Amino acid sequence: LAQVVLTRSRPTRLAEFALLLSAIRLSRFRSLARMSLFAPVQAEAERLKGTHLKALLKDQARNDAMMVKKAGPNGGIVLDYCREKVDQQAMDKLFALAEAAKVDEKRKKMYEGVKINETEGRPVLHVALRAARGVSIMVDGTNVVPEVWGVLDGMKAFSEKVRSGEWKGYTGKTLTDVVAIGIGGSYLGVEFVFEALKTSPEGAELSKGRRLRFLANVDPIDVARATEGLNPETTLVLVVSKTFTTAETMLNARTMKDWLIKGLGSPDCIAKHVAACSTALDKTAAFGIDSNNVFGFWDWVGGRFSCWSAVGVLPLALQYSFDFVMKFHEGGRDMDEHFLNAPPKENMPLIMGLLSVWNTSILNYEGCAVLPYCQALTRFVPHIQQLDMESNGKRVTMSGEEVPVGTGAIYFGEPGTNGQHSFYQLMHQGRTIPSEFIGFSASQNPIDKRDSGEPVTNHDELMSNFFAQPDALALGKTAEECKAEGIPDKLVNHKVFPGDRPSLSLLLPTCDPYYLGQLLALYEHRTAVQGWIWDINSFDQWGVQLGKVLGVQCRNYLKDARTGGGDTSKFLTPTAKLMAKYLEATP
Repeated sequence: LAQVVLTRSRPTRLAEFALLLSAIRLSRFRSLARMSLFAPVQAEAERLKGTHLKALLKDQARNDAMMVKKAGPNGGIVLDYCREKVDQQAMDKLFALAEAAKVDEKRKKMYEGVKINETEGRPVLHVALRAARGVSIMVDGTNVVPEVWGVLDGMKAFSEKVRSGEWKGYTGKTLTDVVAIGIGGSYLGVEFVFEALKTSPEGAELSKGRRLRFLANVDPIDVARATEGLNPETTLVLVVSKTFTTAETMLNARTMKDWLIKGLGSPDCIAKHVAACSTALDKTAAFGIDSNNVFGFWDWVGGRFSCWSAVGVLPLALQYSFDFVMKFHEGGRDMDEHFLNAPPKENMPLIMGLLSVWNTSILNYEGCAVLPYCQALTRFVPHIQQLDMESNGKRVTMSGEEVPVGTGAIYFGEPGTNGQHSFYQLMHQGRTIPSEFIGFSASQNPIDKRDSGEPVTNHDELMSNFFAQPDALALGKTAEECKAEGIPDKLVNHKVFPGDRPSLSLLLPTCDPYYLGQLLALYEHRTAVQGWIWDINSFDQWGVQLGKVLGVQCRNYLKDARTGGGDTSKFLTPTAKLMAKYLEATP
């Protein structure tokens, strides 16, 4: 810009230099203002730097204040964050940070349909997807809630027809199997909920005789896995693509279309065996899909927040029944109301979001382990990886300046106790990784063998680890304690645990659709809180685009190379050599 200004006439040049300096000052002012927001909490981190969690945990008043309860059926949810590296003074500064960052104002704007996704000019309204029928949420002068319920009512009718056998396949057989085609947000959240409910007593009963498979990866192996053991006569395919143009999804959709036609003998079968979640009615019609079986969703629904929409409701309703899935919505709605109305010191999403900012931006920890002590949550962590890392993996603020602190943790995890035999070694004696433990008071599948000599139930055995691991991470074990146990001197240092590893614990009553809805909505709002503190846009995902563009270039080259052409000049030399090696080995 300065070079351009130098080419102007002198009066124009002076005026434009003044504007340039003003812009620089404004940018620096914004950056300094953002940095100043974090200064008070950074001072708290410095104050607490030499204080071990073991010392903090001796303050019972502090511990009691950090156990937050949210009322609900069967006891509600408990959040215990006393093992985080904070005291009441530090928490007060974090709550003040939320106030200074205008979290409350931004939250209200989200619920009111304001276009807070500024880079794409859209509202952010996953809360509308689970809103009660009579609620009003306005977007550009239109109440979107009746539209949401119109789609929900359509899915209820369709899913009930399929489940009852009223809607039959091309050969007259009942459709008992579903293959849902989608990728990213059109897959991860839905699979998480499906897996979490299939071993619940009611979920298992409602899904008897039915199968739900997911086809996400463009890898042809995923097609083989998704269709293994399925009969085209009894299979319904769901294609999830808003624009019906997503490359991976549409290639898989065309592959499944061929699979159906080959198995059923006629293209006419598509109208009976394919439904869609899309807004591109012209494209779905050209594909052969009955327009009555196309269920829409809106551009104010981000993919990673979309399992509450047709993207998730339709496959889950086909598997478990519409009414069962609505319990999931009820749980999410309840957490929405809690997030909007609960005071800061009782507000679970706000507290968890602030603690994540504290660990990531102030204490500079780069990871976060999400550790569900429930095998039903086997796909929860992959969904949270996308939810948080795609939302908050950003480096610039809304106005385009670099964020003055680190943002976005690296999320990973595994259901307990499997993870204990995998990566907990590193967590205890290697890197410090803040952790979030999730447990349930009751098991979906209780087993009690105490009458056969077992000391506790299977679930008690699991939950013993849930309670023990956070304490082990926090307290550690000193060299003196090791010596007092008689550990040989040469092994003492190997058996010392530094402790001082922060964590929080969530205890829920049971893994049912209502509490799953609460849990997911809690994490969604926790993610938003972080983004509002950092002043980033948690609702776009420009970072996924560059790789896609380069992928198209590679695809075009491979297409040309297989017919004797192809220009490698646009690629890095190592990339060209690697593709040449690939082409040598494949027909």
